[in-house]
Amino acid sequence: MTSLMWFRDDLRLHDNQALSRAAEAASLGDAPLVAVVLDEPAYPGTRPLGGATTWWRERSLYALAHDLAGHGPLREVDATVKETLASQGITATSSPGFTLVEPWEVTNGQGQPYKVFTPFSKAAASQVAGDEPEGVPEMGASASSASAWPKPTEPAWAASLAEHWTPGEAGARERLAQLDLANYAEERDIPALNATSLLSPHLRFGEVSPREVWFAAAEEPEAAKFHSELLWRDFAWHRLYHLPNLATENVRERFDRFDWSWDNPRLKDWQAGTTGIPLVDAGMRELWATGYMHNRVRMVVGSFLTKNLGIHWRLGEEWFWDTLVDADAASNPFNWQWVAGCGDDAAPFFRIFNPETQAKRFDPDGEYVRRWAPALSAPPIVDLQESRQAALDAYAEIKD
Repeated sequence: MTSLMWFRDDLRLHDNQALSRAAEAASLGDAPLVAVVLDEPAYPGTRPLGGATTWWRERSLYALAHDLAGHGPLREVDATVKETLASQGITATSSPGFTLVEPWEVTNGQGQPYKVFTPFSKAAASQVAGDEPEGVPEMGASASSASAWPKPTEPAWAASLAEHWTPGEAGARERLAQLDLANYAEERDIPALNATSLLSPHLRFGEVSPREVWFAAAEEPEAAKFHSELLWRDFAWHRLYHLPNLATENVRERFDRFDWSWDNPRLKDWQAGTTGIPLVDAGMRELWATGYMHNRVRMVVGSFLTKNLGIHWRLGEEWFWDTLVDADAASNPFNWQWVAGCGDDAAPFFRIFNPETQAKRFDPDGEYVRRWAPALSAPPIVDLQESRQAALDAYAEIKD
């Protein structure tokens, strides 16, 4: 009987438990191993991929098809499979590997999901499998040649993305090999430095397993802080599993009464990086040029949009969904609700990131701003102090 490997957000050969099982089943049954890809949302019930993640996925699939062809097991790779597996009488089993721990397996002493990160992280860390990551499974040879996966065309708007990224498992493994956490804790918040792993889009598409990243980091100094970031990613998926409407509904219901704007014309200034606020504009221009934004700056631009401009976090989340190469169904809305103050275990609403203070602290020499926003002639579109007070006044009206 044919063994079918359904690739979803696990576009790799190394440490892929599902692929190992499929290869073993094919070997035991002396049957072909067939790889299948479906055109589907990234997570059941969610919207289609944004532009940047679509760009990445197409290139990752192209790389995967060639990697599989090199091992000889590929009978076909289908971009669209309209018939459901069940209608074909196929038994389907899933394997873990996209997160460190499955979202439903971490519960508190009462068997309930966690709402606060710190206790979640301790519980999840204790469940991370102690086995070493697996290598590439033995897949045997196939009598048929691999199907040709079409090479993606390069849209004009995405030309700069290719200058910064190499989608696919080879690119992921190269990034992993460069992992250096010697000064991670003290330098990770400085956007001008290359002090973060840049693994997030590779993890997003499963080009490297979080378990393999976890074990690689364990050999590095300051591993604990980096492990915490991996667990934060798990926490986002844990919350999405229990809150499937995370992208559209405030976790804290009192924020349903908050007077966020849906039609503020300043949204376009924020998107284009023309707010007149140097750190905000630098971050938004980095995003447009690279499909990525430094995490510290993500918090600053998110706070500026939701609190200084009073624009609904969902509009910012939707922009990130379309422009970030690492946008996924959990982390993107989870982090937006965190910075907006309406999520669980979120930053308090009254924690408003002042872009000028943040720049002085984390970009004191202006290197990051000069790199991405060297010329800022427009005056700020909003007064930071007045808009901060307006946000606090609006928040006072909905406090319990």
